[in-house]
Amino acid sequence: MELGLVGLGKMGGNMRERIRRAGHTVIGYDRNPDLADVHSLRELVDSLQAPRVVWVMVPAGAATQSTVDELAELLSIGDVVVDGGNSRWTDDEKHAAELAAKGIGFVDCGVSGGVWGLENGYALMYGGQKDHVARVQPIFDALKPEGEFGAVHAGKVGAGHFAKMVHNGIEYAMMQAYAEGWELLEKVDSVTDVREVFRSWQEGTVIRSWLLDLAVNALDQDEHLEQLRGFAQDSGEGRWTVEAAIDHAVPLPAITASLFARFASRQEDSPQMKMIAALRNQFGGHAVEKA
Repeated sequence: MELGLVGLGKMGGNMRERIRRAGHTVIGYDRNPDLADVHSLRELVDSLQAPRVVWVMVPAGAATQSTVDELAELLSIGDVVVDGGNSRWTDDEKHAAELAAKGIGFVDCGVSGGVWGLENGYALMYGGQKDHVARVQPIFDALKPEGEFGAVHAGKVGAGHFAKMVHNGIEYAMMQAYAEGWELLEKVDSVTDVREVFRSWQEGTVIRSWLLDLAVNALDQDEHLEQLRGFAQDSGEGRWTVEAAIDHAVPLPAITASLFARFASRQEDSPQMKMIAALRNQFGGHAVEKA
């Protein structure tokens, strides 16, 4: 099968290689000419035989919108666009409608696997009409992990990215739980080898996971994480998960708290804690520390 792939960064570049290893033809375009097989979207489209499938792997928001807009003018009736980035599911609905008006199909696909996906495969969650999904199925099969699981047709357009969003929200909460446990273990004098405690959890415990394996890898590289600053960004999907929970009146206390913990990490001197300290001093005479 032929595939056009737009965006050849850390994820896209490895995906191109994995798809090629499965025997498919991939023609890639990237704004960085050193990475690209062709040097414009028009050249990419012209290099593919109709009916075409073009997979978009660029940052969510304006970059994805501009790419979809340009492809809408270049592609033909019967072609299919796949958005494999981290787009918001509401954008998928908009893109599907815009492309459908020109007779072009649309599939949204949440992709998980990071830098390990080339060797281990990518977990895929996709949404769209069955006939559009069927057109892309050989590529999904090439990208997914070996075995029965790792890919799902989650539902209608938007379902793939919605499922990936919830996946990332769960990931936020799991990482926060590991981080909190690690900090508590580091604080007490009685536990003398926190790294080995984490390592022992990798077998036989109910909290074993790939994230735990990665935590042990990180501790092997820097046992007390002294080389890192306690600062964590968020990709946006944690925020969307919380917003969707509000819209549907679904309580997500753990995921919400993990998102807010990331916000707190960006404050060297928390304004909120200044007020808390001042109030404790006012009502209880508790000591305060001067800035």
